[in-house]
Order: sequence, then C-alpha cells, then structure tokens
Amino acid sequence: MSAHHVQSPATAPDDVADLARWADDGAPPAQPRSSPAAWLRVGAELGDRLVDLAGRQDLLVTCRPGTRSGAPAAFSPSLAEVEFDARLFAPLQPHEINPRIVGDEERYPAAWGVFVHEAAHAAHSIWTEPAGAAPRVVEAALLLEESRVEGQHLLRRPTDRTYLRASARTLVMPDIAHPTLQGIEQAAGAAALILGRRDIGILDAAETRAVAELCEQVLDAPLLATLTRIWGAAQQCADHDATTMLAHAQEWCDALDAATPALPVPGNLTDLLSDAAGAVMNSMAATDAADLAAQAAATHAMAAQSKAQAEDRAQRAGQRRKAAATAKSVFNPRSTTVDPDGTPAPYGNPVTGSRKPTAAERSAAARLSRALRAAAYRERTEERTTSPTPPGRLNMRAALARDAQRAAGSVPTAEPFTHTRRRTSPTPPLRVGIAVDVSGSMSAATGPVASAAWIVARAAALTDPDSRTATVAYDMHLTALTRPSNRAPERVTLFEANGGNHNLADAIDALDHGLDLSRPGAGRLLVIVTDAHYGSDETAQAVTRVKRLTAAGCAVLQLTLTTESQHLPGTTLLHLPKPSSAPAAIAKAATDAIRKAR
Repeated sequence: MSAHHVQSPATAPDDVADLARWADDGAPPAQPRSSPAAWLRVGAELGDRLVDLAGRQDLLVTCRPGTRSGAPAAFSPSLAEVEFDARLFAPLQPHEINPRIVGDEERYPAAWGVFVHEAAHAAHSIWTEPAGAAPRVVEAALLLEESRVEGQHLLRRPTDRTYLRASARTLVMPDIAHPTLQGIEQAAGAAALILGRRDIGILDAAETRAVAELCEQVLDAPLLATLTRIWGAAQQCADHDATTMLAHAQEWCDALDAATPALPVPGNLTDLLSDAAGAVMNSMAATDAADLAAQAAATHAMAAQSKAQAEDRAQRAGQRRKAAATAKSVFNPRSTTVDPDGTPAPYGNPVTGSRKPTAAERSAAARLSRALRAAAYRERTEERTTSPTPPGRLNMRAALARDAQRAAGSVPTAEPFTHTRRRTSPTPPLRVGIAVDVSGSMSAATGPVASAAWIVARAAALTDPDSRTATVAYDMHLTALTRPSNRAPERVTLFEANGGNHNLADAIDALDHGLDLSRPGAGRLLVIVTDAHYGSDETAQAVTRVKRLTAAGCAVLQLTLTTESQHLPGTTLLHLPKPSSAPAAIAKAATDAIRKAR
C-alpha cells in the first residue's frame, strides 16, 4: 500500500489576499476558510479514538470534505482505512473539534454515530468474499452486514446506542431516497436497514411501525417474515464466517426471486418508503427529545437533591456550632444566667442558694445507683470455634470422623477440637439531662426537681465514672443548676420559678452538646419538666430538637404537674399529680434508658 503526503499551507492564497486587504479596517480579522489540510489533525485524533472503538491499532483515518466513494463515511478493509466526510461536522469548524477529548463527541452526536458505525465495520467486517462469488449475493451480504456489525458493536459498547441512533438518519435516509435497487428488492433493502436495526435494539418497535406496515403491504407478510428470519440469522453470524454469511445472502436473493412475479410494485415506491422512513426519524427524534428531557429532569433532581443535602449538612454544622457556643456560655465556671445569644443576663438568675442533701436523698441516690448498675449489667458473650488441632476440648465423634476420612484416603475435613471464648460486654455509662421550666407557672416543681437533679447526679457518679448528668433551668434566659461532670455535687442547688417566656430549644442544645445526647454508646435520657404553655414558634423549635434526639436513640421524657399541661410532640408524657414523685419518676426513666442503651 502506498501513501501520498501532500504538504499544503493552512491558508489558501485567496484567504491571504483577504487578510491583507482588511488588515487595518478596525474590524476583527477575517477567519480563514477551512481546507483539507486543516482537517488532518481531526483525522489523526479520530484515529486515536478508533483504537478504543474498534480494538485495532493498524487503521488510518482520513478526514476531508467529501470521500472517494461519495458515502458519508466508508471503511476499506484492503487499505485498513476509514474515510470520513468532514461535512458531517457542520457547522463546526476544524479548530472547534477535539475528538481526542473524551466527551467532546456529545457536541456532534450524528457525526460521531457515523464514525462508530465505521468502527463497527472495522472491528467485525472481517470476512472476505471468496473468488467467484456472485456480485448480487455479495451486495445482499453487505446489506445484511449493516445491522449485524452494529449489533456486535453494542455487545462490546452498549453505551454507543445513543450515537448509532443519531447516525441512522445520515446513513439510512440517503440509501432510501436514492436507491440502487428496484422493485421489491428496494422495499426489502429498506426493511433490512430499518427493521434490522429494530431487532438489534437500536430502534424501538413503536418508532419503526410505519416502515413495518408499508413493507408488509409491499412484500406480503410471509415474505417479510422470511426476510426477518434471514437477517436475524445473519446478525448471529461470526465475524470470520464468510461461508455462512454468503449462504444467508443467497437465501435472501432466492426468497426475493421466488416472490417477485406475484408481488406488484407501486410506481411511487421510493416516495412511500421515504415518507415512512421520515416518520420513523420523526418518531426517533420525539423519543430522543423525551429521553433528553427525562435525563435533564433527573439530572436537575439529583442536583437539587445534592444541593439540599449540602444545605442540610451546612445547616446541621451551623446548628452544632451554635449548640457548642450555647453550651459553653451556659455551663460557665460561675453558673451565671445568660441570654439566648450567650451574653450574661443582667437579672433573672433563679438560683436562690443551696443546702445539704437529706438522709432520704442520700438513701434514694444509693438505691438508684444499685438499680442503674443492675440495668447496665450485660451478660458475657460466648463464641465457639472448631479446629483440627489443639487447643480446645476434644470431640470424640468428630475425632472418629476425621480418622475415618483419613482411612478412606480423602482429605480430612472434620475438626474435633472445640474452643469457647468468653468476652465481657462493656457496661454502658449514663447521660441524663434535665431541663426545668422556671416560668411563673412551674413554682410547685422547684423543690422536687432540685432534689431529683442531685439524686440522679449522685447515683450516676456512683454507677460509672464515665456517667454524666446536668440540669439547666430556663425561662427566657438559661441557667446551669448542675454542670456536666462525673462527680456528684456536694450540695443541692435551690432555685425559684418566677420567670417569663420560654427558651427550651437553646436549653436542649446546651444539654445535647454538653452530654453528647445525640451520640450512641450510652444510656441517654432527656427530662423536660414543663407545662408546655408555649407560643407556636417556641413549640416548633423545641419539637425540632426533640425529634432529632429521638431519631438518634435518646429517650425524651416530659414531666407535667397539672392536667392543663400541653404535650410536646415526640416526648413520652408523664403526669405527676404529686410533685414529690418527680425524683422516683426520673429515676425509673434513667434506669430504662440505660437498660436499652446501644
């Protein structure tokens, strides 16, 4: 094979004259017209991509306006060359086309589809016609080859279906509008080109209905069924099997010859086939547009979901930062009252003093500590394993089975030694946060809640060194009655309830961050002592925090003292007719929480 390399300037003489004439007129310089030499780079880059498409490295791709064969593109097996008409890229110019960049083909899907079709020929049109083969039979074989190679290509690269669909108009319509065959062979060729692509999955059955109905009228149903069977068999033919391929082509010619005398051919068959093929192309365009719209909608939905997730993560991060700041300001070293923004409140501290715990409170703390330790106890887990060798306890049945396997000449599989490994399960610590409403309607709860906070803190410290409790009083301001610590407070903190408004949301944030109520691995309990007579905004903010804690596995208990109290959604409501029963109720809830810890 010889090759001729002609070095041509990138700009034609006429272009040089134009550039010189308009060089100083103030307008943008004229763009040189494309020439065959300008397409050399595009052809070289197409050749690079052809290695992946066809799996061959011995092919040359030439890209220039027009081809020697006159077809949009052609593969020459003898020259190992793919000819490609540069006009398929219109209106793009050579400097706008970069086939070497994967994804650039999405800007010219029809041209790329034609290139993929020729790559399929290069990969699968390997059979060669034997000497003496009838030209008509070879032409029929080449007709059947059109859909066969695309079907074989899709087996290797199914994602190229989109481009092969886009190229159908470029490849099929010229063959139908300017046929080289006449009579029923023309209708049979159109059926092979369009319905053959339907059967390999490139076109949909609904899209090809117009051509299928016309071909059934022109060719008759039995003949169309015979031709369908022939091209279906040819599509399964091996790439190198020239004998079988020509046999299918011969059967194709024989079927047409036998049916020709009995089938009248319409005089306007070319127009009918062109109209039917146009209907197919329009249906394809509608399907592709719907697919693109659906894909765009899915992409938009995914982008919206990703954006929403990113915003949610940012919002959660902001909430965590705000909760950390709130906890830091509330649990300050001096236990001063703070505003929601963390600044010290000039007035409104509900703490009135402290006292020593009573003997009854000490006894209650000891009982609760024992109950918590019992609830936190976990049985040891046992794990039994077998092995063919010691250590372990010998199982005689398995030992005899092993001897029998060895005596029979087989590979012994019995494992006669059993070893039991016992592991102690860790005891979960306890996290208890108490948020007590100190607005004016909650004055009856101050004494019992102060006692309960000391009892729970004392019992948790006696149960596990990793256990922590904390109590926050809230109205519009926040005050730490007990701080997150594993040490029991020495005295009972006394407080009063004469505040106004409510700020439960920030109180929950402070307790959540200070005690890690949202983190698994401990028995977690949040106790809210309130009648919940809140405004709608206050309730909504508190319920959002409660739902977040319950979703994380933290138990949330609401204690009320009057029947007129409101129930906060998401909490377990417990009505206490006697305020003095609050310590026992909180102790029972803490015991249940550590028993269910995960």
